[in-house]
Amino acid sequence: MNLTGAEYLMSALAEEGVEIVFGYPGAAVLEICDAFAKSPVRFVLSRHEQGAIMAADGYARATGKVGVCLATSGPGATNLITGLANAHMDSVPLVAITGQVSTPLLGSDAFQEADMFGITLPVTKHNFLVHSAGELPLALRQAFHIAGTGRRGPVLLDIPRDVAQAEVVGGRPQDLGLPGYRPTETGHPLMLRRAAQALLAASRPVIWAGGGVVAGGAAEWVVRLAEATGTPVTMSLMGLGAVPHDHPLGLGMLGMHGTPWANYALRECDLLFALGVRFDDRATGRLASFAPDARVVHIDIDPAEIGKLRKPVVPVVSDLATALPEICGLVNESLTEAGRDAQPARTQAWRDRLQAYRNGCVWPPLHAGSGGLHPGEVIMQLGRVTNGDAIVVADVGQNQMWAAQLFPVRRPREFLTSGGLGSMGYALPAAIGAQMGSPGRTVVAVVGDGGLQMSSNELATIADQGLPVKVLLLNNGYLGMVRQLQEMFFERRYSAVKLGGPDFAKLAEAYGIRGMRVQGREQLPAAVREMLQHPGAVLLECAVDPEANVFPIVPPGKGSEAAIEAPVNA
Repeated sequence: MNLTGAEYLMSALAEEGVEIVFGYPGAAVLEICDAFAKSPVRFVLSRHEQGAIMAADGYARATGKVGVCLATSGPGATNLITGLANAHMDSVPLVAITGQVSTPLLGSDAFQEADMFGITLPVTKHNFLVHSAGELPLALRQAFHIAGTGRRGPVLLDIPRDVAQAEVVGGRPQDLGLPGYRPTETGHPLMLRRAAQALLAASRPVIWAGGGVVAGGAAEWVVRLAEATGTPVTMSLMGLGAVPHDHPLGLGMLGMHGTPWANYALRECDLLFALGVRFDDRATGRLASFAPDARVVHIDIDPAEIGKLRKPVVPVVSDLATALPEICGLVNESLTEAGRDAQPARTQAWRDRLQAYRNGCVWPPLHAGSGGLHPGEVIMQLGRVTNGDAIVVADVGQNQMWAAQLFPVRRPREFLTSGGLGSMGYALPAAIGAQMGSPGRTVVAVVGDGGLQMSSNELATIADQGLPVKVLLLNNGYLGMVRQLQEMFFERRYSAVKLGGPDFAKLAEAYGIRGMRVQGREQLPAAVREMLQHPGAVLLECAVDPEANVFPIVPPGKGSEAAIEAPVNA
């Protein structure tokens, strides 16, 4: 007996190793939802389609696997757009499955019809409109392969209802049928050799580890390369965890809110060894003044990124997990001939210079606003109690930057956030996915009161699934980052940034989740310990200084040399 399209979908998901699908049902996916009842694949009901795709995103980032979500046609499908754009910007492997009206109704403006093929073209790595049951097996194989290989990203499968109902003849295709899709996974030997030579010849080198290091599973090789050559390492927001927070060669995060010494190193370096980065504006600031005297080696799996914003002297198109072991081998070969300590000794003066600069910086940057508990103190307390042994899922805004600056991230895939798109409301649903993908780990969602109110409905999903997610709320009563920018660059003309809100602890309790509140500094240590020791979900609301600002901050359109490192009156 042949399977229906919906039944075949379940079989194919299981063959791809999918354990969980996050989603929301509707008429156009009724056959697919029914098939879950006979499948080992678990269907998790989110409270909004955007929550479903962001949960799939968190699952993918925490595990390295392809995340999967499901939505019905029309508004269900269009509610996935922000999540698709988020995954596309941050190179997160997702397969989003959407229902569609039956094929005879396509183009007729039928009830809940939306052209998802056209709508999602700019925000997906690839997308499919499956026109017949016969197309479904190959489309499914291709979707997972495309999402999880090369530069990873989201793929959309739009499945009309009659395709889900029709019988699928035949099994899983062996041939992927993608002659035009061949990601370059191995760098050219000459370019790899030149990259190694450039690093060995530099007197003031810096390695810049981006999200591609984490996505490509190459963090171990970044550390090895840095240690072999004595090269300091800075990380982008997406690259946090590539080097342990306390590694002696680690410079922390660069960019708009990066450490002063990381940005100083980039201004003064003579070689920038850029790994899996996009030269994003939040990292570089004014591009003309970014690493102005540096020769650039750029290694990335996506050839479109090489030379897009900064022309490298050594371009390498390769998977980092393949390229870096090769470069390490070449470096070690040269060092064996020259003496094992030759290169670290060569760069010692550079490291001493950076350390001297670092010693003159004020850190952590906990400058008081109007008084009260500083949000950075909350993040530091979380770090002390966990010793960095947690998966932190940061929302967007000030809370995100304090978490990135001050939480001691130890390993890759332990700091998750919406980087390129900067989508508020990300943390809570993404923490659900991270927790379900890493059931034995402590998962903490760090949120502001603005971001939490964009996705607080997903507290119901946490309660439903019995997840021990910890929600750490920094409540300053504002849209904090917007307020800070209005304060600093718009003469305190505050517009639409003052937030009201519910009693968040009671809101959590209404969902069956433990709610706690901290009003002052003296309550904080015990409250954080209690939150983490509680076996179930907890929402800990911390009333923080409403006018605390994130420092350093590079003014928009400026380079890091113009960074403001403290309040004017500090």
